Amino acid sequence: MNLDLTPKLPKKIYGGDAGSYHAWSPSELPMLREGNIGASKLGLEKNGLALPCYSDSSKVAYVLQGNGVAGIILPEKEEKCIAIKKGDAIALPFGVVTWWYNKEDTELVVLFLGDTSKAHKPGEFTEFFLAGPKGMYSGFTTEFVSRAWDLDENSVKSLVGKQSGHGIVKVGANVKMPEPKKEHRDGMALNCEEAPLDVDIKDGGRVVLLNTKNLPLVGEIGLGADLVRLDGKAMCSPGFSCDSALQVTYVVRGSGRVQVVGADGKRVLETTIKAGNLFIVPRFFVVSKIADPDGLAWFSIITTPNPIFTNLAGKTSVLKAISPAVLEASFNVEPDLEKALRSKRMSDAVFFPPPN
Repeated sequence: MNLDLTPKLPKKIYGGDAGSYHAWSPSELPMLREGNIGASKLGLEKNGLALPCYSDSSKVAYVLQGNGVAGIILPEKEEKCIAIKKGDAIALPFGVVTWWYNKEDTELVVLFLGDTSKAHKPGEFTEFFLAGPKGMYSGFTTEFVSRAWDLDENSVKSLVGKQSGHGIVKVGANVKMPEPKKEHRDGMALNCEEAPLDVDIKDGGRVVLLNTKNLPLVGEIGLGADLVRLDGKAMCSPGFSCDSALQVTYVVRGSGRVQVVGADGKRVLETTIKAGNLFIVPRFFVVSKIADPDGLAWFSIITTPNPIFTNLAGKTSVLKAISPAVLEASFNVEPDLEKALRSKRMSDAVFFPPPN
């Protein structure tokens, strides 16, 4: 495989004073197309509204910054209006219509990562808007919309043609937008920064897994996710997904170094990653990261709802399960060195604190 794995930043697709929509392009990040993965980011300024739309891809949304309101309309069900804040993860299956609104001074930023295997364009999301100049109703004749809505044609022309803003619009300050309902959050969103930790290593790092247990909707989208926070100078064990899953990683904050090793023991990526970068680890490739002094945090989706990882170092390392004689012969080393290898990292798993 000769693909460019270099981390990339997104490019602006549309937007104005109410907000903007950015996306990563498969032409610049080929692994998006190769892995059938889409990635984009929505930013809303105060009173910005992302118009109702549906997508050709199932996704996980992750709130990177700010507070806001999300409207999620499931097929044949009522609208779920939920309050969202930094750290929230929301599973968005096929067929849902969504809108997003920010009433705060701080910009609301939402990351979208998803599966494009059934999309019109591999590696890209296609959004289908219900309103605006590119809305789905604008493509029908007035007669068809008039009959569908049971309205006279003049009313239809006003409804369909009045909104000139595409994708994101600013709502008047006097407009009363829907208030979120607390009970609507149940089963719809999980705050990864407040959820119980699945892994917690002192001076090493912490992990919260998003799976069918804590957010059942991820089973419908076929994706799992995690939020990983690595302490300053700590290391994440070299490892790989052993169930043929791709790992798509967005750096939430901080910076650090990453190395990826692929077939034939070839290092295919060695670079510095920082907040805003997106990169993808191909199936079965081994990845490891070391945080800079300020730490490193990333949000990933994995292309299976309940991923399984194999570590190549630490107390859960596959090496510690291999028979000593086999290890000695495999590495062509003396028993003393094999014993030294086996005796190390007996208490550290997944994350390794910085050396003393």
